[in-house]
Amino acid sequence: MKDYGPETFGKLNAEDYNELHDPGTTAETVALIAELAGKGRVLELAIGTGRVAVPLARLGVSIEGVDASPEMIAKMREKPGGDAIPVTIGDMAELNLEGRFDFAFLIFNTLFNLTSQEDQARCIERTAALLNPGGAFLIEAFVPDLTRFKDGQVIRTQQVRGDTVTFETGIHDPVSQVVNYQYERIRNGEAKLIPLPMRYAFPSEIDSMAQLAGFELETRWGGWRQEAFTAQSEMHVSLYRKK
Repeated sequence: MKDYGPETFGKLNAEDYNELHDPGTTAETVALIAELAGKGRVLELAIGTGRVAVPLARLGVSIEGVDASPEMIAKMREKPGGDAIPVTIGDMAELNLEGRFDFAFLIFNTLFNLTSQEDQARCIERTAALLNPGGAFLIEAFVPDLTRFKDGQVIRTQQVRGDTVTFETGIHDPVSQVVNYQYERIRNGEAKLIPLPMRYAFPSEIDSMAQLAGFELETRWGGWRQEAFTAQSEMHVSLYRKK
Protein backbone atom coordinates (compact mmCIF):
# COMPACT_ATOMS: atom_id res chain seq x y z
CA MET A 1 0.00 0.00 0.00
CA LYS A 2 1.30 3.44 -0.95
CA ASP A 3 2.72 5.56 1.89
CA TYR A 4 2.32 2.71 4.42
CA GLY A 5 5.50 2.52 6.52
CA PRO A 6 6.71 0.77 9.69
CA GLU A 7 5.20 3.47 11.90
CA THR A 8 1.78 3.54 10.18
CA PHE A 9 0.18 0.67 12.10
CA GLY A 10 0.67 2.43 15.42
CA LYS A 11 -0.61 5.75 14.12
CA LEU A 12 -3.82 4.09 12.97
CA ASN A 13 -4.37 1.64 15.84
CA ALA A 14 -2.77 2.91 19.07
CA GLU A 15 -5.83 4.74 20.35
CA ASP A 16 -7.97 1.64 20.85
CA TYR A 17 -5.43 -1.15 20.30
CA ASN A 18 -5.73 -2.64 23.79
CA GLU A 19 -9.51 -2.80 23.51
CA LEU A 20 -9.75 -4.30 20.04
CA HIS A 21 -6.70 -6.57 19.77
CA ASP A 22 -6.88 -8.99 22.67
CA PRO A 23 -6.10 -12.53 21.46
CA GLY A 24 -7.21 -14.06 24.77
CA THR A 25 -3.89 -15.86 25.27
CA THR A 26 -1.88 -13.25 27.17
CA ALA A 27 -1.57 -15.22 30.41
CA GLU A 28 -0.33 -18.33 28.61
CA THR A 29 2.03 -16.26 26.45
CA VAL A 30 3.58 -14.52 29.44
CA ALA A 31 3.98 -17.79 31.36
CA LEU A 32 5.75 -19.62 28.53
CA ILE A 33 8.04 -16.72 27.60
CA ALA A 34 8.99 -16.17 31.25
CA GLU A 35 9.89 -19.86 31.52
CA LEU A 36 11.94 -19.86 28.32
CA ALA A 37 13.65 -16.50 28.86
CA GLY A 38 14.94 -17.18 32.36
CA LYS A 39 17.19 -14.56 33.91
CA GLY A 40 18.95 -13.32 30.79
CA ARG A 41 18.56 -10.09 28.84
CA VAL A 42 15.36 -10.24 26.77
CA LEU A 43 14.28 -8.31 23.67
CA GLU A 44 10.75 -8.00 22.33
CA LEU A 45 10.47 -6.93 18.72
CA ALA A 46 7.36 -4.81 18.12
CA ILE A 47 6.76 -4.35 21.84
CA GLY A 48 3.73 -2.17 21.12
CA THR A 49 1.51 -1.29 24.06
CA GLY A 50 3.29 -3.75 26.34
CA ARG A 51 0.54 -6.37 26.45
CA VAL A 52 3.19 -9.04 27.12
CA ALA A 53 6.20 -6.98 28.17
CA VAL A 54 4.56 -5.26 31.15
CA PRO A 55 3.47 -8.48 32.91
CA LEU A 56 6.85 -10.05 32.09
CA ALA A 57 8.58 -7.13 33.78
CA ARG A 58 6.37 -7.64 36.85
CA LEU A 59 7.65 -11.22 36.98
CA GLY A 60 11.22 -9.96 37.08
CA VAL A 61 12.13 -10.60 33.44
CA SER A 62 14.81 -8.19 32.20
CA ILE A 63 12.78 -7.02 29.21
CA GLU A 64 13.59 -4.37 26.61
CA GLY A 65 11.83 -3.54 23.39
CA VAL A 66 11.92 -2.03 19.94
CA ASP A 67 8.97 -0.54 18.09
CA ALA A 68 8.44 1.83 15.18
CA SER A 69 5.48 3.61 16.76
CA PRO A 70 5.83 6.32 19.44
CA GLU A 71 2.03 6.24 19.77
CA MET A 72 2.04 2.57 20.78
CA ILE A 73 4.87 3.12 23.25
CA ALA A 74 2.97 6.04 24.78
CA LYS A 75 0.11 3.64 25.52
CA MET A 76 2.55 1.26 27.23
CA ARG A 77 3.92 4.11 29.32
CA GLU A 78 0.42 4.68 30.71
CA LYS A 79 0.36 1.19 32.27
CA PRO A 80 1.78 0.62 35.75
CA GLY A 81 5.43 -0.34 35.26
CA GLY A 82 5.34 0.43 31.55
CA ASP A 83 7.38 3.58 31.96
CA ALA A 84 10.35 1.59 33.33
CA ILE A 85 10.84 -0.67 30.28
CA PRO A 86 13.66 0.48 27.96
CA VAL A 87 12.46 0.92 24.38
CA THR A 88 14.22 1.86 21.16
CA ILE A 89 12.07 3.53 18.50
CA GLY A 90 12.95 2.01 15.16
CA ASP A 91 12.18 -0.42 12.36
CA MET A 92 12.54 -4.05 13.47
CA ALA A 93 13.96 -4.89 10.03
CA GLU A 94 16.83 -2.49 10.70
CA LEU A 95 17.78 -3.43 14.25
CA ASN A 96 20.68 -1.40 15.60
CA LEU A 97 20.89 -1.91 19.35
CA GLU A 98 23.66 -1.86 21.91
CA GLY A 99 24.93 -5.06 23.51
CA ARG A 100 23.76 -8.64 23.20
CA PHE A 101 20.64 -10.48 24.33
CA ASP A 102 19.95 -14.01 25.53
CA PHE A 103 16.36 -14.30 24.31
CA ALA A 104 14.21 -12.46 21.76
CA PHE A 105 10.61 -12.83 20.65
CA LEU A 106 8.27 -11.56 17.93
CA ILE A 107 4.65 -12.56 18.41
CA PHE A 108 1.03 -11.99 17.34
CA ASN A 109 1.75 -12.41 13.60
CA THR A 110 3.85 -9.24 13.59
CA LEU A 111 6.58 -10.76 11.42
CA PHE A 112 4.02 -10.54 8.61
CA ASN A 113 3.75 -6.77 9.03
CA LEU A 114 7.05 -6.71 7.15
CA THR A 115 5.71 -6.89 3.62
CA SER A 116 8.63 -8.39 1.71
CA GLN A 117 10.63 -11.57 2.10
CA GLU A 118 13.76 -9.43 2.12
CA ASP A 119 12.61 -7.43 5.15
CA GLN A 120 11.45 -10.54 7.00
CA ALA A 121 14.76 -12.31 6.37
CA ARG A 122 16.72 -9.23 7.40
CA CYS A 123 14.74 -8.93 10.63
CA ILE A 124 15.57 -12.53 11.54
CA GLU A 125 19.21 -12.05 10.52
CA ARG A 126 19.58 -8.88 12.59
CA THR A 127 17.97 -10.59 15.57
CA ALA A 128 20.46 -13.45 15.30
CA ALA A 129 23.31 -10.92 15.29
CA LEU A 130 22.00 -9.44 18.56
CA LEU A 131 21.84 -12.77 20.39
CA ASN A 132 24.60 -14.41 22.38
CA PRO A 133 25.71 -17.87 21.17
CA GLY A 134 23.06 -20.34 22.27
CA GLY A 135 20.46 -17.59 22.53
CA ALA A 136 16.89 -18.25 21.44
CA PHE A 137 14.35 -16.49 19.22
CA LEU A 138 10.63 -17.24 19.52
CA ILE A 139 8.16 -16.42 16.74
CA GLU A 140 4.37 -16.71 16.86
CA ALA A 141 2.41 -16.54 13.61
CA PHE A 142 -0.69 -17.91 11.96
CA VAL A 143 -0.46 -20.74 9.47
CA PRO A 144 -1.70 -19.32 6.14
CA ASP A 145 -5.01 -20.71 4.95
CA LEU A 146 -5.38 -19.89 1.27
CA THR A 147 -8.86 -21.43 1.14
CA ARG A 148 -10.10 -18.21 2.76
CA PHE A 149 -9.65 -16.42 -0.56
CA LYS A 150 -12.13 -16.67 -3.41
CA ASP A 151 -11.10 -15.06 -6.68
CA GLY A 152 -8.18 -13.54 -4.79
CA GLN A 153 -10.40 -11.79 -2.29
CA VAL A 154 -11.71 -12.17 1.25
CA ILE A 155 -14.62 -10.48 2.98
CA ARG A 156 -15.70 -11.40 6.49
CA THR A 157 -17.11 -9.99 9.69
CA GLN A 158 -14.29 -9.73 12.19
CA GLN A 159 -15.99 -8.33 15.26
CA VAL A 160 -19.49 -7.48 16.49
CA ARG A 161 -19.83 -5.65 19.80
CA GLY A 162 -22.44 -3.44 21.42
CA ASP A 163 -21.46 -0.26 19.60
CA THR A 164 -18.93 -1.57 17.07
CA VAL A 165 -18.90 -3.70 13.93
CA THR A 166 -15.64 -4.45 12.09
CA PHE A 167 -15.41 -5.96 8.62
CA GLU A 168 -12.26 -7.36 7.05
CA THR A 169 -11.71 -7.14 3.31
CA GLY A 170 -8.56 -8.08 1.46
CA ILE A 171 -6.99 -8.56 -1.96
CA HIS A 172 -4.54 -11.47 -2.22
CA ASP A 173 -1.47 -11.54 -4.46
CA PRO A 174 -0.20 -15.15 -4.41
CA VAL A 175 3.03 -14.21 -6.20
CA SER A 176 4.30 -11.80 -3.52
CA GLN A 177 2.28 -13.56 -0.77
CA VAL A 178 0.95 -10.14 0.20
CA VAL A 179 -2.62 -9.48 1.28
CA ASN A 180 -3.72 -5.86 1.27
CA TYR A 181 -6.31 -5.77 4.04
CA GLN A 182 -8.70 -2.96 4.76
CA TYR A 183 -10.62 -3.02 8.03
CA GLU A 184 -13.90 -1.10 8.03
CA ARG A 185 -14.88 -0.22 11.58
CA ILE A 186 -18.28 1.28 12.33
CA ARG A 187 -18.63 2.65 15.85
CA ASN A 188 -21.60 4.67 17.08
CA GLY A 189 -22.59 5.30 13.49
CA GLU A 190 -19.16 6.59 12.42
CA ALA A 191 -17.04 4.65 9.92
CA LYS A 192 -13.24 4.36 9.93
CA LEU A 193 -10.99 2.66 7.37
CA ILE A 194 -7.79 1.01 8.66
CA PRO A 195 -5.42 -0.42 6.03
CA LEU A 196 -3.08 -3.29 6.89
CA PRO A 197 -0.81 -4.92 4.30
CA MET A 198 0.65 -8.27 5.37
CA ARG A 199 3.07 -10.73 3.78
CA TYR A 200 2.34 -14.24 5.00
CA ALA A 201 4.90 -17.04 5.13
CA PHE A 202 4.41 -20.71 5.80
CA PRO A 203 6.39 -22.23 8.70
CA SER A 204 8.78 -23.93 6.28
CA GLU A 205 9.72 -20.58 4.72
CA ILE A 206 10.31 -19.03 8.13
CA ASP A 207 12.48 -22.04 8.98
CA SER A 208 14.58 -21.42 5.86
CA MET A 209 15.05 -17.74 6.69
CA ALA A 210 16.00 -18.67 10.25
CA GLN A 211 18.46 -21.31 9.08
CA LEU A 212 20.18 -18.84 6.76
CA ALA A 213 20.49 -16.46 9.72
CA GLY A 214 22.25 -19.11 11.81
CA PHE A 215 19.32 -20.56 13.76
CA GLU A 216 18.13 -24.11 14.23
CA LEU A 217 14.51 -24.97 14.92
CA GLU A 218 14.45 -26.36 18.45
CA THR A 219 10.72 -26.95 18.87
CA ARG A 220 7.37 -25.92 17.45
CA TRP A 221 4.01 -25.88 19.18
CA GLY A 222 0.51 -25.41 17.87
CA GLY A 223 -0.33 -22.85 20.55
CA TRP A 224 0.77 -21.16 23.76
CA ARG A 225 -0.31 -24.14 25.88
CA GLN A 226 2.41 -26.11 24.07
CA GLU A 227 -0.08 -28.11 22.06
CA ALA A 228 1.34 -30.42 19.42
CA PHE A 229 1.79 -28.81 16.02
CA THR A 230 -0.18 -30.75 13.40
CA ALA A 231 -1.54 -30.32 9.89
CA GLN A 232 -4.70 -28.91 11.50
CA SER A 233 -2.90 -26.22 13.53
CA GLU A 234 -4.01 -22.70 12.69
CA MET A 235 -0.99 -21.06 14.34
CA HIS A 236 2.50 -21.95 15.48
CA VAL A 237 4.83 -20.92 18.27
CA SER A 238 8.34 -21.71 17.04
CA LEU A 239 11.51 -21.61 19.10
CA TYR A 240 14.82 -21.18 17.25
CA ARG A 241 18.25 -21.57 18.82
CA LYS A 242 21.33 -19.69 17.62
CA LYS A 243 24.08 -22.09 16.62
